[in-house]
Amino acid sequence: MRKVAAKHASPVQALLVDGAFDGEVLVAEPMGKHTTYRIGGPASFYVRVDSLGCLSQLVRACVRQGMPYFVAGRGSNLLVSDAGFEGVVVTLGRDFRNHEVREESLAIVAGAGVLLSAVVQEALRNSLAGMEFATGTPGTLGGALRMNAGSADDWIGSRVRSVTSLAPDGSLLKRMGSEVSWGYRATSFPVGEAILECELVLKEGDPFFIQGKMEGSLARRKKTQPLGQPSCGSVFRNPEGHSAAKLIDEAGLKGASVGGAQISTKHANFIVNTGKATAADVVALIELARERVERDHGIELTPEVKFLGF
Repeated sequence: MRKVAAKHASPVQALLVDGAFDGEVLVAEPMGKHTTYRIGGPASFYVRVDSLGCLSQLVRACVRQGMPYFVAGRGSNLLVSDAGFEGVVVTLGRDFRNHEVREESLAIVAGAGVLLSAVVQEALRNSLAGMEFATGTPGTLGGALRMNAGSADDWIGSRVRSVTSLAPDGSLLKRMGSEVSWGYRATSFPVGEAILECELVLKEGDPFFIQGKMEGSLARRKKTQPLGQPSCGSVFRNPEGHSAAKLIDEAGLKGASVGGAQISTKHANFIVNTGKATAADVVALIELARERVERDHGIELTPEVKFLGF
C-alpha cells in the first residue's frame, strides 16, 4: 500500500499505513476475488484483521471518519455492485479462526472466522450431534450466525448458548442465545456489530449415525443444487407456506438469463454466474423473478442475498 503523508491522511488511512497494524491491507481490491459469485467491483480497502485490538482500532477509525465498513466472511451470501464499495471490507483472520471442543459441556467454542464446514467436521470427530444440517453450507461461522443459516425447521441459532460481538463504539458484548431473535434467515444483531465468537451446545451422538445424516444432506444438495457453478446460494427467502423455487419455476423462469447470469435449470432459487456475469445481470434477474411471481401469484419475494455497494 502506498504510504500517505500523515498531514493528509484520514483516520482510516493513518491506521492502515501504520507498520504496527496487525493484519493485511489491500487497496482497491476487486471483490470478485472474495465472493462465491465471483462478481464485484473494488472495495476502497479490503482488510484482514488478525486480532481483536486491530479490529477494534479499525472500527473506531471508520466510525470517527464516517467511513462505511462491512464485515464479510467468505462472501457466500453476498452480491457486490459492479462499481464496488466505497468503504472498508473487513475479514477476520488469525485470532478469529480458532475453535475448541469442551467435552464436559458438549460444546464447541469457535471464532467467527472459522469455516462452518470445519465446525461440522469437528462435531463429527467428537461424536457431537446437531450440526448435520449445515453439511455443505459454505461460508464462515460468523456469516452463518448473522443470517441464522439453516432451514425453517432447523437452524444454527437453536444451537447457540452465547455469542460475543464488538459494537461500533468499541464495546464488547456477550449475549446468551436466548437474548437473540433468531428468525428465518434473519437475526436481531444490529448493523455494524461484528460477531466475534460463539459457543454451540450439541448432544452426544453415534458417529456412524451422524456421518450418515451428513452424507444424506450432502447428497441431497448435490442432487438438487447447482454446486458446480458460482452462485450466492438461495437468492430468495421461502414465503410462508410456499417454495420460492417452485414459484419461480411456475412463472416460467427456470433457465432464463440476462448477460452471463442465469436462473439455474437445476434449482430456480439459484441465480448462477455462467462465466462473465455482472452484478447488474444478477439484479436484473432478481427483479424479473420478483415481478413475475407477484404478477402470477400475488406473492412478493424477499431476497436473502446481501447487497453491498448498491
